[in-house]
Amino acid sequence: MVREEQSIHSPVHTGEAVHHGHSHGASSQHAGGHHLLQVEHLSIGFRMYEPDAAFFSAQQRSYQVISDLSISVHAGEIVAVVGASGSGKTLLADSIMGLFEPNAEVTGSIWFDGVEQTPESLASLRGSGISLVPQSVDHLNPLLRVGKQVEGVGRTRGRRAESDVREAASEARSARVQELFERYGLSPEVAKLYPHELSGGMARRVLLCCALMDNPRLIVADEPTPGLDLDLAVRALDDFRAFANEGGGVMLITHDIELALRVADRVAVFKDGTIIEETSVEAFNSPDTLKHPFAKALWHALPEHGFRSGAAC
Repeated sequence: MVREEQSIHSPVHTGEAVHHGHSHGASSQHAGGHHLLQVEHLSIGFRMYEPDAAFFSAQQRSYQVISDLSISVHAGEIVAVVGASGSGKTLLADSIMGLFEPNAEVTGSIWFDGVEQTPESLASLRGSGISLVPQSVDHLNPLLRVGKQVEGVGRTRGRRAESDVREAASEARSARVQELFERYGLSPEVAKLYPHELSGGMARRVLLCCALMDNPRLIVADEPTPGLDLDLAVRALDDFRAFANEGGGVMLITHDIELALRVADRVAVFKDGTIIEETSVEAFNSPDTLKHPFAKALWHALPEHGFRSGAAC
């Protein structure tokens, strides 16, 4: 069951330096006077039977995973959500995509382009307004050539569509695939390959092309660089940087804070199911400009700072 709670804040604001709990990155834009994405007071739990109780006496309980989480993404920027693996960051990505399990209990608000969303409206935005770059290349269909997977099926189809209209739409989508392949350094021959014939870097770029196929305004990238060497990982992040520089927004979910700091405009530190600090990437130049002890601990743990544990909490 999904239960929604009306936002207590309007998403509209002026360009003050600090608002809604965060500072701005240098490239932050407020097109239309609001954030591109704004998540307010999101809490997600799951109604489940007690795992250790006897079968006939087990009671249902609510297990909280995300608690009172707020985060925003502006047009023209990358926000890196950094935190330990397995801490619930992927659940945040699923929520933005409108993907909720039947036993989920959800409160809070998600706004996209100034409009408060429902799970149904978020689902309708998948692939066009909002696209996901998934964590695993296993999301590619092993039985389908990658060109067809990127091309997908256009939203213009209809039960009574004329054949010439369908053909024109198919040609337009094929041209879009060629455009994306050229932009991200994939030769036309790659379209005829199956996923198992791709290198790790090529597969990541195919996933990015899938996400960009229908010109989204926001990309949610969930751990997009595991298994890649440093050069390929940097190249993948450069692709997100280019998308943001063209006016899009990116939420980069990662446990690799070093890579995040290379490309992000702002950083949201994720711990214990919520965002404990959301700040500009420049704040990580010194622990003195970070507020939360755990964020300071992340700064101290970076290689250039000696891998020290800092003041963990």
